[in-house]
Amino acid sequence: MKRLTFILSLLMAGLFTQAQEAVRPGVVESKGSVVGIKTNLPYWATATFNLGAEVRLARHWSLSAEVGVNPFDGKNDDGSYGQSLKHLRVHPELRYWFCETFHKHFVGLHIPYLLYNVSDIKLLGTEGERHQGWGTGAGISYGYSWLLSKHWNLEATVGVGYLYLESEKYPCANCGRKQETVKKHYFGPTQAAISLIYQF
Repeated sequence: MKRLTFILSLLMAGLFTQAQEAVRPGVVESKGSVVGIKTNLPYWATATFNLGAEVRLARHWSLSAEVGVNPFDGKNDDGSYGQSLKHLRVHPELRYWFCETFHKHFVGLHIPYLLYNVSDIKLLGTEGERHQGWGTGAGISYGYSWLLSKHWNLEATVGVGYLYLESEKYPCANCGRKQETVKKHYFGPTQAAISLIYQF
């Protein structure tokens, strides 16, 4: 897994270097936005604070990074755990825009990283259990950005890919001892966002 993460990191670094090389004096136009600050609106429905930034590298290239934090652990007064989606998510993404940065269609390559402490959520397969661990992987995304005004955009993004997840499994009961180490290989959706963006 470490080898896979290293290879993916090299790939991301290579694409980033290629995009940077395109940013030379006289190449990047002075028109248009250079930086965008964003937040994923549906992500707030999971009680997750989230914020992102995107920087223009060249006419067709940008680098986006988003962070989401859910600090609520669902721990009860007696020490047991109720439903919880506590996590930290870091989501860097290199994007290629078909028209120009921050406008219309784009595709991206993302390498997310997760730290999580999830308990008693049936949809995630943790009903009656608590999983504390980490995950990383890689995926590709497609998105579209609409211009709302001079400084505001609305962006929709979906992505699919692979995640390696490793966690320690505990019962939700008070003073529960570690039951096992769970290693999981996940293929499927890795991103879904409707983001409101303020551009400079």
